[in-house]
Amino acid sequence: MIATSTGDFRLAARRRLPRFLFDYVDGGAGAEATLRRNEADLEALAIRQRVLRDVREIDLSCTLFSQRLSLPIVLGPVGLTGMYARRGEAQAARAAADRDIAFCLSTVSVCALDEVVAASSGPIWFQLYVIRDRGFMRDLLARAKAQGARALVFTVDMPVPGMRRRDAHSGLSGPWGGIRRLLQAAGRPGWAWDVGIRGRPHILGNVAPVLGKASGLEDFMGWLAANFDPTVEWRDLEWIREAWDGPLIVKGILDPEDARDAVRLGADGIVVSNHGGRQLDGALSTARALPSVAEAVGDRLTVLADSGIRSGADVVRMLALGAHGVLLGRAWAYALAAAGEAGVARLLDLFAAEMRTTLALAGARTIADVDMSLLDPR
Repeated sequence: MIATSTGDFRLAARRRLPRFLFDYVDGGAGAEATLRRNEADLEALAIRQRVLRDVREIDLSCTLFSQRLSLPIVLGPVGLTGMYARRGEAQAARAAADRDIAFCLSTVSVCALDEVVAASSGPIWFQLYVIRDRGFMRDLLARAKAQGARALVFTVDMPVPGMRRRDAHSGLSGPWGGIRRLLQAAGRPGWAWDVGIRGRPHILGNVAPVLGKASGLEDFMGWLAANFDPTVEWRDLEWIREAWDGPLIVKGILDPEDARDAVRLGADGIVVSNHGGRQLDGALSTARALPSVAEAVGDRLTVLADSGIRSGADVVRMLALGAHGVLLGRAWAYALAAAGEAGVARLLDLFAAEMRTTLALAGARTIADVDMSLLDPR
């Protein structure tokens, strides 16, 4: 396939995946207004074009949490990506390592953390949710530390699950879900052979120890729904900081006051994020929320951002708004579904090329040169 954009990978993923998987990664909460705003608000930001600036050499490298990366990009946590390609998380982690960037593994991955660490020579981060079962959380923290995870990304914006209508229509949830998923898989023979058969076991690797033999998709969905913790408060999370001595990154911040609370918690970083528009439909886009959050914390911690990023130019826009780096989500999941490890590597090369061109035409030479002055206020 010839892919020159995230949109190309999205179309290829739609052709290859059963509907329930494509709609899971592609969809958002409610009427998906926030999902659309994430992209539209970024796209609406005009970049100042500058000339005669000597841009022969462009340096896209950066340092995040003492890790030197070739790009200010991390492959962010996306659940179930082992169902998008055969042992998909391991493939994506290898692509990230080959491009000298970090990969963040979701708690709800098909491949367990030890499998991903064994497959990749690059830095691995680990993502953790707030759930009622604190013993399970402590066990995951201990395993992440033992496996050498370089950072913990603690997701705090899911006290309750968002209302995701597509999942009910697609068969991921709702009546007769198992039968509907089987029928959809039968209609995608390439995926069914490569992932459905050759990609087994289809268990949630990090969650399987607590679920035992009952660790399929429906078992996990029931367990997770029962374990969301709507009572949690900032003071309840102090033990996370005490238990984890590496970089702690709090993901799911949209409000400046919440960002200040993350500073008080002792976090090393935050991710300004609305969960890709998958939680509160009607929330601010990340692009709209980012400047005030970045201003609220200043240089007291590292600010990352996600949601709506579909190109290298979007990465530059997020950096200009105050982020030190970005987490990619849907973009790399589409590329993985379309062409596996090679697809993710191709996507990262496209992003790097787009960033290099954008910086050159904006008259900037390094990531450190990118700030609000690159955006045209008109």
